[in-house]
Amino acid sequence: MSKKTNKTTTEDSYTGSRRHLQHWVIIAFYLIIYDIVAVNFSWFLGLLLRFDMRFSSIPQNYFNAFIKFAPFYTAFCVLIFYIFHLYNSLWRFASISELNRISAATVIATLFQIFGITFLFGRMPMSYYIIGCIVQFCLVTAVRFSFRYVSLERVRRTQNEKAIHNAMVIGAGAAGQMILRELKTSTESTARPCCIIDDNPNKWGRIMEGVPVVGGRENILENVEKYNIDQILFAIPSAHAKEKRDILNICKETQCELRSLPGTYQLVNGDVSLSKMKPVAVEDLLGREPIKVNMDEIFQYLKGKTILVTGGGGSIGSELCRQIASHNPKQLIIFDIYENNAYDIEQELKRKYKDLNLKVLIGSVRDSRRINMVFEQYHPDIVYHAAAHKHVPLMETSPNEAIKNNVIGTYKTAYAAMKYGVQRFVLISTDKAVNPTNIMGASKRLCEMVVQSMDAISKAGRIDLLPFLHAHMDKVIDGQLAGDPLDHMAADGMSAEDSVINIESIRNKDHKGTQYVAVRFGNVLGSNGSVIPLFRKQIEAGGPVTVTHPDIVRYFMTIPEAVSLVLQAGTYAWGGEIFVLDMGEAVKIDTLARNLIRLSGFEPDVDIQLEYTGLRPGEKLYEEKLMAEEGIKKTDNELIHIGKPIPFDTEVFLKQLEKLAKASYENSDHIVEMVEEIVTTFHPAGEHPCYDKRAN
Repeated sequence: MSKKTNKTTTEDSYTGSRRHLQHWVIIAFYLIIYDIVAVNFSWFLGLLLRFDMRFSSIPQNYFNAFIKFAPFYTAFCVLIFYIFHLYNSLWRFASISELNRISAATVIATLFQIFGITFLFGRMPMSYYIIGCIVQFCLVTAVRFSFRYVSLERVRRTQNEKAIHNAMVIGAGAAGQMILRELKTSTESTARPCCIIDDNPNKWGRIMEGVPVVGGRENILENVEKYNIDQILFAIPSAHAKEKRDILNICKETQCELRSLPGTYQLVNGDVSLSKMKPVAVEDLLGREPIKVNMDEIFQYLKGKTILVTGGGGSIGSELCRQIASHNPKQLIIFDIYENNAYDIEQELKRKYKDLNLKVLIGSVRDSRRINMVFEQYHPDIVYHAAAHKHVPLMETSPNEAIKNNVIGTYKTAYAAMKYGVQRFVLISTDKAVNPTNIMGASKRLCEMVVQSMDAISKAGRIDLLPFLHAHMDKVIDGQLAGDPLDHMAADGMSAEDSVINIESIRNKDHKGTQYVAVRFGNVLGSNGSVIPLFRKQIEAGGPVTVTHPDIVRYFMTIPEAVSLVLQAGTYAWGGEIFVLDMGEAVKIDTLARNLIRLSGFEPDVDIQLEYTGLRPGEKLYEEKLMAEEGIKKTDNELIHIGKPIPFDTEVFLKQLEKLAKASYENSDHIVEMVEEIVTTFHPAGEHPCYDKRAN
């Protein structure tokens, strides 16, 4: 039964293919018949016109020459047309390429006519050659392009029936032309192009692809009303960020659906199409040029390295893994405590990078034994430390967890990096670490101090200064770090043997010591902790959209930008730096929310209400990128700067850190006060000038 079914399927497939083949062969046969008639009629018409359309006036020698040469010329034309693929082209998609082939074939055929008939039978009248050539070209072209014309007319009728949008295209350039052409020819399009906007006055009042260019950006609103526009397509991929923001800010006032081409690279690659247009995102309205990094430099730095990403399943961590995977690492290790996120990024990378040497491990950075096992087994060359608790209000109610996970977790990971000879350790920090008013920001400042301390100790070789922290030794005995094995095992489940680390084994590494750096940036659009996903959910639910304060401002960047900064920092690092991105102007969250409502097709305070809920615990009205004392230094990338580290006593800090760790594991009620003593720039909620006390 199965064999019979398979045989039937095969026969049906063959029959279908044969029918398809027969169809275009029949079309080709009809074209050959047409061409035979057309080429002979063309040259006979040239002879007839030469003698005033009177057949009796044609001299017999001219007519005999034409009749005798006709079979040779006809056969030659069919052969040339076949060679130039004029019988097997898809004429419904005919374009300049097909027209060029018809022209070339006609020129060759005409030369054959001129030299052939003249050599064999004598010279014919000059008008015979000219008229015959022109008429032949017109007839051969007309029948073939009629397929395209009929097809386009059918598509236009279908589009007019299907069209549900009146579209305005912004940009009368190459990208705009491609979009217009697809709007008018694609059967998938549901939009009818009605007008074009372009800021070049030379194009105003002219026509492109049958659509009028009606003016510049100042004419957008009036033409939206005039043509009843409900969809705007932004087709200027090369526009600067500020220019794009200004135009889109006008467009969003129209309540039309906004779509845009992502970038210039699509125009360069010829990859401009309706399918590539995406809804305008709120980041398009930020008005800052995207950060540019030297990808070749990053490629050379990452290629052939074993790279560990802690928190690799999170928003920043997963994007780090994506970009690292594209740079040919020797091995990529993803370390995360949350298995669902780790599984998702694992499956994505396996699908996209078949040859990637990928290892996904589950564990906590708070578990010293697990961290040490990972470093001992895989010996990473570079570590990107993205694992952290980042939610400000939640950490305010669980400050000990912020210290355990962020600070102690960073310390344990950084210690293992030094112990096992990692070349470079990159900490993911935040602008909330600058003059923090919440425990999350203060914990990230402590992480930066840990990194700076580790870098100083790595360069000085003073491993003996490192405290125990429920994971490492606080005493040096016979050239080895030692501690209380029972305390150690109680905290991390490690054996006494695991708690012994040989100092000389660290000092004698081939590398010149681990380089520790921190990378500080603002809020990341689209991340798990971003306000954007929250706003979208609130809009989908019909509102209200909640904003903490009408004057609250934040710096924003996209996830790819944040990750490119982290990767670039890895190439610039000498050790001890805090890298900072110039994120441009701060953005009001209230404005961000209103823009998002408009981009969703609603009117703020009319369709979707905004509510102000007051600043949450630990929140401040504005974030700062650098502490005033830090100063700033430029790098080769004009958007990446280095903050000069604030000096502090490393030995004193490490002793304070030891006490802080002990208190956090005891879940102390005084942990915030202890952090305030260590981080002198930490002003808990209500004590900082940028914290609005009226909000409470």
